[in-house]
Amino acid sequence: MEEKEIIEGCLRGSPVSSRAMVDAYGKLVMAVALNVVGNREDAEDVCQETFIQVFRHLDRYDPMRNFKTWLLTIVYRRSLDMIKKKRRFSEFTARARFEPAVAERGGNPHSADPEPLPSALLTRLSPRERTALCLWANEGYSARDISEVLDCSASTARVYLFNARRKIKALLENNHGLLQNG
Repeated sequence: MEEKEIIEGCLRGSPVSSRAMVDAYGKLVMAVALNVVGNREDAEDVCQETFIQVFRHLDRYDPMRNFKTWLLTIVYRRSLDMIKKKRRFSEFTARARFEPAVAERGGNPHSADPEPLPSALLTRLSPRERTALCLWANEGYSARDISEVLDCSASTARVYLFNARRKIKALLENNHGLLQNG
């Protein structure tokens, strides 16, 4: 099924078209959500919320715009909402002096074992930098395309990309010793 057919079918309420949309874009939505929120459980929630919003508001989609960019804008905004929700919960639990058990945090808090490299590096970036870098590196998005998703100017998107690459390089040089005089 072509993108246009899928959208038209979803607008008519076709379950087959709805399934086709999830099949066509589910992996991309999950990848972007995971890159922004940082963990699979929250990313799955973001994916579900994204597709619910897409199906409810598909009539607002402007066919003159790129559907994929419209969809990724929704994913990005739902991901930011998830981060804000988690931050509010974290602040609440900190005020309540709640300390998760060591086992819940993944083992010994004094362990010298580093996080897996990509995850450890990406979590050091802001959500906007992380999204810009992942869209650029994984999806081949231009600064203009990224600017549409992030709702900023193309020059600001280029700044996010520059800062993300600079931070990753510094982390690799300083913390992981992986780059030599880069």
